[in-house]
Amino acid sequence: MPLDKLDHCSIRTLKLAETKDFFEALGLRDGARPPFDFPGHWLYAGEDPVVHLVGIDPDNPDGLYDYLGKEDLEFPEGGGAVDHVAFRASDPEALKKILGQRGIEYRERVVPDLKLFQIFAEDPNGVTVEINYWES
Repeated sequence: MPLDKLDHCSIRTLKLAETKDFFEALGLRDGARPPFDFPGHWLYAGEDPVVHLVGIDPDNPDGLYDYLGKEDLEFPEGGGAVDHVAFRASDPEALKKILGQRGIEYRERVVPDLKLFQIFAEDPNGVTVEINYWES
C-alpha cells in the first residue's frame, strides 16, 4: 500500500496570526477546525485542509500538552517545526503581485529539464514554502 498524496502539513508556531496571514496571501483560506483545547487554524485549498497551524501559547500550553504530550513539544530555536512544504499552483504572475503587495520576499527558480517554474518564500517561522508551476 504505497503513499498516495500529501494530506496536510502541520506547523507549530509562536507566530499564529502572522503565519495564518502568510498562507492566506498564498491563496489558502481559513476554515473549519475541530474544537481543540489549543489555538490554531486549518487552512484550505479548495475543500481540503492542507495546512494545520498549531499555536503554542507559552503562558498556557496545557491543552497542547494534553493532546500531543509534553515530550513531543520540542521547538527549534528561531524556526518552525517543518523545513519546507511544496504546493502545485497556477498563475504565478498573480501570486507574485500579491506577494509584492504584502511585502513578502520571494525567490524564483527554473528547473529547465523538468519544465518547472518555482517560487520560494519563508513563512514567519522560517518554514520554506515552495510553489510549483508545471508547464503543460
